[in-house]
Amino acid sequence: MPIPTAHINAKAGDFAPTVLMPGDPLRAKFITDTYLTDARLVNNVRGVQGYTGLYKGKPVSVMASGMGIPSIGIYSYELFNFYGVENIIRVGTAGMLSERLKVRDVVIGMSAYTNSNYGAQFGFQGNMAPCCSYELLSKAVEAAKKLGVHAVPGAVYSSDVFYDVSMPGKKLKQLGVLAVEMEAFALYLNAAQAGKQALAICTISDNPFTGEELSAEERQNSFTQMMEIALEIA
Repeated sequence: MPIPTAHINAKAGDFAPTVLMPGDPLRAKFITDTYLTDARLVNNVRGVQGYTGLYKGKPVSVMASGMGIPSIGIYSYELFNFYGVENIIRVGTAGMLSERLKVRDVVIGMSAYTNSNYGAQFGFQGNMAPCCSYELLSKAVEAAKKLGVHAVPGAVYSSDVFYDVSMPGKKLKQLGVLAVEMEAFALYLNAAQAGKQALAICTISDNPFTGEELSAEERQNSFTQMMEIALEIA
């Protein structure tokens, strides 16, 4: 497919080798305004804003993924396969499953379980749990230590359903899954298929067992620890 694509109107060379990918376009703008210098808007199709600038002198891009596996599946595929992006680091939110965690803790997705059928296109009719890039994972763990952030690596669950009436949380918790989110599974598969690298770093925004949750504004602007870890390894 030639560029620009149906979903990204950037030109060749507009994206840095590493893209930070929050779900929320407003979080993408917050990261850009807070941490990047000389930033410019390179995509705004459908209001999904993408920026490229400098972090400590190094080119870094930030672009939103939207919500869910279908949305990040499109954007990450196009970035990996058409724009030459080498690394995508998801910086998103997640719901707590493990009692080891609390709201605002940072989790790093080593692997991603799912209830999605996204993997069927790769020839897997059963369940699968793709893994992140070990290189990015190890760098993220070290960066978290240097920043004084308690980041917990482990499995996450990428749900295709936000309001899931089947209530799988208890079973997932028993299997040691740390948190539930909605994007890592597709990101990891697209990276594997393209021979690229991906990692999901998420901040716990809510506890589905107690009902504790943070506001939309807090999720947008205050989860700086995961952003700084991602930027340090970009």
